Amino acid sequence: MALCLRTSSRSILYYFKSKMGLLSSSSSSLNHQHHQKPPFTATTAQNLRDPFANFSTKVNLLSPRRFQSTKVEEQWDSLNHDHHNQVLDFPGGKVAFTPEMRFISESPVERVHCYRVLDDNGQVIMSSKFKQVSEEIAVKMYSDMVTLQTMDSVFYEAQRQGRISFYATTIGEEAINIASAAVLTIDDLVFPQYREPGVLLWRGFSLQEFANQCFGNKDDYGKGRQMPIHYGSNKHNYFTVAATIATQVPHAVGAAYSLKMDRKKACVITYFGDGGTSEGDFHAALNFAAVMEVPVIFFCRNNGWAISTPTSDQFRSDGVVVKGPAYGVRSIRVDGNDTLAIYTAVHAAREMAINENRPILIEFDFFC
Repeated sequence: MALCLRTSSRSILYYFKSKMGLLSSSSSSLNHQHHQKPPFTATTAQNLRDPFANFSTKVNLLSPRRFQSTKVEEQWDSLNHDHHNQVLDFPGGKVAFTPEMRFISESPVERVHCYRVLDDNGQVIMSSKFKQVSEEIAVKMYSDMVTLQTMDSVFYEAQRQGRISFYATTIGEEAINIASAAVLTIDDLVFPQYREPGVLLWRGFSLQEFANQCFGNKDDYGKGRQMPIHYGSNKHNYFTVAATIATQVPHAVGAAYSLKMDRKKACVITYFGDGGTSEGDFHAALNFAAVMEVPVIFFCRNNGWAISTPTSDQFRSDGVVVKGPAYGVRSIRVDGNDTLAIYTAVHAAREMAINENRPILIEFDFFC
């Protein structure tokens, strides 16, 4: 039994050595070399004791037969030379190896650029590319923005007088509301936060219907069960506003998945502020949307403040736009005060979302 095990172990050892290219042409030469002592010097001993010594140097010292086989030398040089070209075939794509230990920087050298069409004076930038807007659409956009601002003034004053219990204005966000709504069709589902009444206004919600909801009268579609400005309309595919922050974001992804399953040529758009990105719902929604490949537009309004909390107290990243690629979501940063830029960006996002079944994240930077 012992003899059998000894013979087997020799065969296995011989097999492994032959695979590693360490066997010479004759076994006699191998046995002769086995008893030779490597030419160790003081420097050699020091290198062996040094844990940081070059690995290839150690191999040379501990393998006296290395250069007696041309095949072994070629294999070693090839291995040492081609390690840069090796890749790991990992789920999601191939990952290249590197001998350099390099951490990804916590901040980019240059911040993500902000797309705009109009300059500070409202003139079209010569080199800008944008979606042309018809005169009819342009007039309606302007009219609805003025109407939205007027409605805000009336209801805000009513709230300050105690006539209604709560109200939030969209001052400074008129372009974001109206320009994005102008791109969408009635079949596109809207999951708002609470500063998007302009989208509902564009779709035909009347001023009387807004008043019914804010005052909670008998004609209110919610029967007075909701807080003021928590609008909702089945007719206009506008889901009812929820007071809890960012809960509508994962709901929008689920609705987009439903549209994908039904093969409808429509998308979902969900609105939220920079504060909403600090909620776990936002991150779960982006990952869900990317994995399921659904037609949804994540519309982030970033004015630098979540009510009274600045973005500097929320995150250290370059705004919100960089969070998209981390989840595999195509993203862009847009000037939130530029009506034409907003219209163009949302138009392109909708096309990609529907035709390619993919989520899109747009960060709109603006100042109120």
